[in-house]
Amino acid sequence: QVQLVESGGGLVQPGGSLRLSCVASGSIERIYMMGWYRQAPGKQRDLVARIISNDNSVYTDSVKGRFTISRDNAKNTVSLQMNSLKPEDTAVYYCTAFIQEPRRSGASDYWGQGTQVTVSS
Repeated sequence: QVQLVESGGGLVQPGGSLRLSCVASGSIERIYMMGWYRQAPGKQRDLVARIISNDNSVYTDSVKGRFTISRDNAKNTVSLQMNSLKPEDTAVYYCTAFIQEPRRSGASDYWGQGTQVTVSS
């Protein structure tokens, strides 16, 4: 069984910074991709950033230049450094990973439980 656990959310003023972290644990043979999505109240869940390697990442346009995604393969972790936060960044942030388990045919998507980020003065 694979689990993803996020940490690092909270309340921050506009212009501030937060760092989200996510660790994958359990029966893992290989993690192909890790990423972050977010969902604001009444809206769909949207991609924030995803990463295959530290030189191969993708960001949604609204966070480019402000957010940085990184991963540590040895620790099965992905982090999201969020700077210059804006009220519109307020959402529940979800970690996701595309993971191959041993003795399974094909990899699967896994999701964390989400962590709340609130940007408000």
